[in-house]
Amino acid sequence: MTVDREWMHAFFDRPAPAVAMDLIGAEFAVGGVGGLIVETEAYTDDDPASHTYNGQTPRNRAMFGPPSSIYVYRSYGIHWCLNFVCHTASVVLIRALEPLSGLDLMRQRRAMVNPALLCSGPGRLCQALAITGGLNGLSLSDAIFSLTIPSKPSAVTAGLRIGITKAADVPWRFGIKGSPFLSKKM
Repeated sequence: MTVDREWMHAFFDRPAPAVAMDLIGAEFAVGGVGGLIVETEAYTDDDPASHTYNGQTPRNRAMFGPPSSIYVYRSYGIHWCLNFVCHTASVVLIRALEPLSGLDLMRQRRAMVNPALLCSGPGRLCQALAITGGLNGLSLSDAIFSLTIPSKPSAVTAGLRIGITKAADVPWRFGIKGSPFLSKKM
């Protein structure tokens, strides 16, 4: 179902791990370019790996915004990363999509044709969907975004988060079981 502003706020005003699981199989697009969310990671405000763990800063201010806000940050000064804000300064990192719409534009933006590599990883996903810091703080209910939650749950598998050193043993990485579009096999 396509979500409205009130429903979206309620959907995201929950613990990030629950939202991260429920986003698997959702369709997401920016300006009509996007696909099926196949991989997510959850981060909570009391999580040492979260940007909110030590409190609010200018960089993480959007994480303290209302649920269903967008938090976009640059990782290692190179790649943009897309997060959806949840309850209590927690977020879901969108790690990978199965490309479905706007494939030609994604291929052009990524300078490649292999669909399995277009959106498999947070940096690749943001490049393919033209997500930059300019979207930081916007709401998922803004017209540029489209989010459709699946009517029935996908076959979800869980594993350890990747690319972090703190709380790396927390199994809050979720993905569609067997998807060839994951950033890394689970």
